[in-house]
Amino acid sequence: MDFFDFHHHKKNIPFGIYNLSQPCLPVEIVYSIGIHPKEIEISDIQKQFDWLESNITEKCWAIGECGLDSFAEADLKIQEEVFLKQIRISNAIRKPVIIHCVRKFYEVISFKKYAEQPMIIHGFNKKESIAEDLLKNNFYLSFGKALLYNLSLQNTLKITPLDKIFLETDNDDFNIEELYVKVSELKGISLESVNRQILENLDTIKNG
Repeated sequence: MDFFDFHHHKKNIPFGIYNLSQPCLPVEIVYSIGIHPKEIEISDIQKQFDWLESNITEKCWAIGECGLDSFAEADLKIQEEVFLKQIRISNAIRKPVIIHCVRKFYEVISFKKYAEQPMIIHGFNKKESIAEDLLKNNFYLSFGKALLYNLSLQNTLKITPLDKIFLETDNDDFNIEELYVKVSELKGISLESVNRQILENLDTIKNG
């Protein structure tokens, strides 16, 4: 059984979405492309958008990772402008948005009204109340390695509908199958059911 890795940084993973970041060029596998809030070049933002828009090919399945980060050097207002522009690009090309968010979840929620395509919070590892607010606003949550050992996050996974879940390795070095097995245990359903539902989720966001 193959397990889809929703967000990763490794070119040797064929079944998943590779995170393409500047100044890299498109790869032969499926990828997302975006301007990370910590990589915003204030002096040359237009050049970054030129790179982004010129490297959207048929292999591009999503815009991102992009979003808001309270630890990024760029001023929050600039981050918000860059984030909004990427949301509008996703609307134009009809691709979902993969979001990086650090301590700015309610600000990110406020941007949902501009999005015509699905929005997915990658690497979600926050408390249950934040998850509930995101789910109420129709966000998807992608869980990473922390789900294997963080009991609080495991409880959050239990209250998250299976049709709003993705799983990812991000930058961590482990087998994505471990996450699928953990979700199977936490949800009390078969591994095959978890795998099937996540592939259905993928089809849903690809079709807007």
